Amino acid sequence: MTEIPLTITDAAAAIRSGDLTSVALTEACMAAADRLDETLGVYIKRYDDTALAAAATADAELAAGTDKGPLHGIPIGIKDIIACQESETTANSVVYDPDWYAGADAPVVARLRAAGAIITGKLTTMEYACGLPDPSKPYPIPRNPWDTTTWPGGSSSGSGAGVAAGLFLGALGTDTGGSIRMPAAFCGITGHKQTYGLVPKAGCLPLGVTLDHIGPMTRSVADAAAMLDVLAGFDASDPSMPPGVTGEDYSAALTGDLSGMTVGIDLGQFLGNELDDPNLAGCMEAAVTALTTAGATVVEVTLPLVDELGAACLVTAMTEAFAFHRPWMTERWGDYGSFTRASVGAGALYTAADYAQAQKVRRIGGARLRSEVFSAVDVVITPTACAGAPVLEGIEWDSFWKILYTGYWNCVGLPSLSVPMGFTVGGLPLSLHIAGPAFADAAVLKAGDAFQRLTDHHLAVPPLAATSAVAVTA
Repeated sequence: MTEIPLTITDAAAAIRSGDLTSVALTEACMAAADRLDETLGVYIKRYDDTALAAAATADAELAAGTDKGPLHGIPIGIKDIIACQESETTANSVVYDPDWYAGADAPVVARLRAAGAIITGKLTTMEYACGLPDPSKPYPIPRNPWDTTTWPGGSSSGSGAGVAAGLFLGALGTDTGGSIRMPAAFCGITGHKQTYGLVPKAGCLPLGVTLDHIGPMTRSVADAAAMLDVLAGFDASDPSMPPGVTGEDYSAALTGDLSGMTVGIDLGQFLGNELDDPNLAGCMEAAVTALTTAGATVVEVTLPLVDELGAACLVTAMTEAFAFHRPWMTERWGDYGSFTRASVGAGALYTAADYAQAQKVRRIGGARLRSEVFSAVDVVITPTACAGAPVLEGIEWDSFWKILYTGYWNCVGLPSLSVPMGFTVGGLPLSLHIAGPAFADAAVLKAGDAFQRLTDHHLAVPPLAATSAVAVTA
């Protein structure tokens, strides 16, 4: 008997040592879902039969000497706006086309399967990856395993809660204004929004087409790097990808040594908010200490156009979302959830001039970051959010948007990472945010991994999951 590994890295090692099989690991994750998912609302659709069959195949392949890499035999969940061949993609909405991408995998899912990953099912999101939980609709309300009265964040809610609670070891999320990094922060896991254009988005229902990203959600940065090794690289099906873009060996970049790296920290704009949790400043101070211990030099910087880029992100996202949904909203307005109507419907109120101005702000902001910030530092750190997960009952837009610092980086398309760095006074996770220049994903991941080698926040298990955990037999 052995404990269920927390990380992809540890599970991969246990499978190869013979201490664990993919079938046993997949069954253990399914048992965790049996125990916890009625409470947490992680899954929309489980693929138990096909997952177990794939796990048996993975075990046979590994026994025969075919090793597809660290994801081979590892259970992975998929956010339900990304196509999987096993079932339709609902986007957690009654307004969806069952024939869209029917019977096919999105390129990112196909790449995971080719690497031997076990696809466990489709996960909860907010309707079309926007808005807020809506109890009037026939979909689970996701809850945070650290405190089930709180929200796990969105819109990759099931991805964040499921990884934190051990229902799978990794997940795909999407991020338009923070939808990977927000649930990663609120659930105490790792979430990576890669450089725009590094990972193909075909087969993913859009929210804001010039802001959307698909990325990994895992316990550790090492796990996220292992997933990005598989996900990154050009695919002709996605016209937003630069021709010929390739990934790197992101796992190889994780040395733990930050000697020669300069880290910028913006203290003036991201600490001292009246909404700051009392523990936030101390967590940031400890993070700086860890990074300097790893060899980095930390200097103060000022990020340009913080408010302006935040506004540009909102204008762009809602305008592009309304452009996609306008035909259905015209015909089926009442079938959309109230939060979706309020957010996406607001896109109709912006003018072409508003949209054009937002794109101008994005271009200027990106140029100023290159010239004023990333000419002097390699990465920038801030909090991901200034407080922990908000209470779910009566949740409103302002209750999370005002405390979140993520949309800035979608607006400029730059890589960014959320990693746990401690807890609020109430025991909820707080998170460190690390961002870098375009296609410097390896540097961002390297900094996050070095931080995690000196801390253990990412290995903390929510009490709900810890009290129900079971051992697994190889």
